[in-house]
Amino acid sequence: MTIVKIPPHGGQTIEIDLRDPPVAALLAWLWPGAGHIYQRRFGKASLYMVCILGIYFFGFAIGDGHVVYASFEKQDRRLPYICQLGVGIPALPALVQAVRSHVMEDKQPLLNGFMAPPKDFNPHEKDELAIWHGEYKFYFELGTLFTMVAGLLNILAVYDAGCGPVFMDSDSSTDKDENTTEDQ
Repeated sequence: MTIVKIPPHGGQTIEIDLRDPPVAALLAWLWPGAGHIYQRRFGKASLYMVCILGIYFFGFAIGDGHVVYASFEKQDRRLPYICQLGVGIPALPALVQAVRSHVMEDKQPLLNGFMAPPKDFNPHEKDELAIWHGEYKFYFELGTLFTMVAGLLNILAVYDAGCGPVFMDSDSSTDKDENTTEDQ
């Protein structure tokens, strides 16, 4: 059990029980808001869950599910997936599909290609990634951006679950301002 004391605000010190911070951080990464539910911080939990998952699934939807995929091939290294993975379980099927397509090259993707990387480049056919870009136009990039932002926001939520809220001591900041004025 870890208790964080928040500096006086309005004359009252607030204590927050973070319970087991590593467990809370892991839960917060697996599903946005789950770590805060574990800590019984329900307001933050619902805020993070609604906002982060809303942004993620909105981006996923405007890219018709093709914007979240993992690929580690030389010709298509999908670096945005690193940010998207920050959202946890909702992005993990893409990793399973990438491993499956890389290791078992003759196998078809699971779940009708849900979150599967585009098919390998074949000189006799049009590249599947190019087809996606042509079909969804700028929505493909916009969906990728939304899902990346959701993943990065969840990293901040994971930090909050693992370390507690970040507050500046208001008394020390006013002292610094007064000292700076006196020095000049």
